[in-house]
Amino acid sequence: MSRKQLVAAGGLGAGALGCAVALLATSGWLISRASQQPPVLELAVAVTAVRAFGLGRGVLRYAERLVGHDATFRILASLRSRVYARLERLGPAGLPAFRRGDLLARFVSDVDQIQDRYLRVRLPFAIAAVVGVLAALGAGLLLPAAGLALGVALLVGGVVVPWLTVRTAALAERATVADRAELATSVVELLHGATELIAHGSAGPRLRALDELDRRLARSAARSAAATGLGAGLTALATGGAVLAALAAGAAAVDAGRLDPVLLAVVVLLPLAAFEAVSGLPVAAQSLVRVRESDDRLREVFDATPPVRPGTGTPESAFPLVLAGVGARWPGTDRAALTDLDLRLERGSRVAVVGASGAGKSTLAALLVRFLDPSAGTFTLAGVAVQELDPDAVRRLIGWCAQDSHLFDTSIGDNLRIGRPDAGEADLWAALDAARIGDWVRSLPRGLDTPVGERGARVSGGQRQRLALARVVLAGFPVVVLDEPTANLDPLTADALTTDLLAATEGRATVLITHRLAGCEHADEILVLDAGRVVQRGTHQALLSVDGPYRTGWERERRDDARFTAGEPERVGD
Repeated sequence: MSRKQLVAAGGLGAGALGCAVALLATSGWLISRASQQPPVLELAVAVTAVRAFGLGRGVLRYAERLVGHDATFRILASLRSRVYARLERLGPAGLPAFRRGDLLARFVSDVDQIQDRYLRVRLPFAIAAVVGVLAALGAGLLLPAAGLALGVALLVGGVVVPWLTVRTAALAERATVADRAELATSVVELLHGATELIAHGSAGPRLRALDELDRRLARSAARSAAATGLGAGLTALATGGAVLAALAAGAAAVDAGRLDPVLLAVVVLLPLAAFEAVSGLPVAAQSLVRVRESDDRLREVFDATPPVRPGTGTPESAFPLVLAGVGARWPGTDRAALTDLDLRLERGSRVAVVGASGAGKSTLAALLVRFLDPSAGTFTLAGVAVQELDPDAVRRLIGWCAQDSHLFDTSIGDNLRIGRPDAGEADLWAALDAARIGDWVRSLPRGLDTPVGERGARVSGGQRQRLALARVVLAGFPVVVLDEPTANLDPLTADALTTDLLAATEGRATVLITHRLAGCEHADEILVLDAGRVVQRGTHQALLSVDGPYRTGWERERRDDARFTAGEPERVGD
């Protein structure tokens, strides 16, 4: 549909420009013939034609803009949806290959730039080709020499001048696209890190670097503008040359009796009108450079390999959930983050996964919610390999509560309904009560309508985690992955939250990934990871009965908690 609209827009544009050429040519003939004072009736047709061409030019131009923009916006909407769908498939494991601000620039600026491919490149060149050929043929029918001169001049103005403009502006245009993306990236990073930069007194150097980047972008824009001016000047020169050539050829033809003097004005004015078709082509050629640069940047997104193979199947059940000999690595790395891991979950079973930072705990969480696919071994749900299943269908069975769960800048109720959009108010309160935060929400003046701020800035860390847990509870996932839910909380708050988390997920298969060992005693099985491998596994009591990293970590944690309760400072190396 959009391509047909673009063809229609091209036809309307050619019609509008054709009316402009015919208007000027007819006006020239009318003025010349009127100077001879013929009977008025001899001018009636020309007068009517002038009015028709004048009205037609405006109406067709409006229709061309309407149809062309509608088609382009439809194409852009489709492209933006495709880019978002691709980013969704890449995320989150494949997104670190792109900087956050750069992704924003690709999604917004580069997609917007693609519209120039249709509105400022393809349509102008197509319209100029049609109108230019017809104008040169029309001039040639009146006077072959004038038609030849106009054709040559239009080739110069429509091909040579745009080529020279592009040669002059290519580096500047590419630099403009790159600098604009870099500026967006720097601004996003500056805004996100503003608190830390101000606190450490480092905002000044970052602002100066941003200012230098802005000046560099201005210099690129200035070089691009200079090329635009060069193209406009050369086009005007070609136009003047065509008019002078037509005037010379027409005057000679009139002297020789080969051209009616009344038609001399038509021959001279035709180049002025015809060059309207090519006057915008140097700018169109410059736009083509920007379009290609943006197209290359978008192609990098589409060509990036998704970390998960998109299957099409729908799992009938999440159980048994089995990982057998599983290995995994993150995109862009050769080092295995997990090696030879086995795990089995049945309905209602609880598994705790512990280990130091970098042991592979978050990699396991990413595997379970299909942000990653295994690089070795098998991962099955009810006997079906997850690679054969639709990732979204898997995520409807396996819920994830991250260590830094995102809260959107909206109300508490809206944040909860992300897990289940059709949930009623009673369901929301039940989920909040299950997460042990219902009483706090009831105490708020606006209750469920209370805004939480950007990224949950208006609530504490513990409240944010409980709201995230309530969202997972509301969604009703059969399997829940709790990924470091107590990170950055003090021991007492962390232990209370862990207890509530386990209570809220009673009856569901639960994987508790944690750096704290408190609460692990409630797990059916504990996996101790080190450098991506399981170095210990068993129940809490069984692991405490033998020497190993679990008992060592448990004893150290108990000593640290005792010092925290007593208000003593933690001793380094203890």
